[in-house]
Amino acid sequence: MPSISERPVMAQPLRLDLPSPPTEAAVAPGRRSGSALGRRRRGSARYRQVALGLAVSAAGATILAALMLIPQRFDGLLLVSNAIANVIGGLNRLAVGLLQLAGVLAVALLAVLALLLLVGGLVRIVRALTGRPVRARGAAAIARPVATRTTGT
Repeated sequence: MPSISERPVMAQPLRLDLPSPPTEAAVAPGRRSGSALGRRRRGSARYRQVALGLAVSAAGATILAALMLIPQRFDGLLLVSNAIANVIGGLNRLAVGLLQLAGVLAVALLAVLALLLLVGGLVRIVRALTGRPVRARGAAAIARPVATRTTGT
């Protein structure tokens, strides 16, 4: 098996043979790219756009007419002031709810911390009563003698 440096190098890059678009001569006789068929499609699309524009405009006019009827049935200023009062009341309730949730979470975290401290203290008491030595983490490193190397001069 030849190594990487001994492999033959290709002189020409590989070509991708992609199909080319058809020319005017390759199009079937009697059909051209700008034929009447293409013009009819563009025309029908134009009529479709006009019809869609009319439908959207009619929908907008209908909605505006319905909005014009609202002041006859409701007092607009009273409606707006009630909406603003409801939003402020909702924000107030949301803030109170979030504060209560934070209080509950703080109490739960304190309870978990108290349980961990209680279990840790009980483990230390049991170890002390059973005679198992309790070492500090850094004590083992300090108790070992440091090896020194002397060189002869």
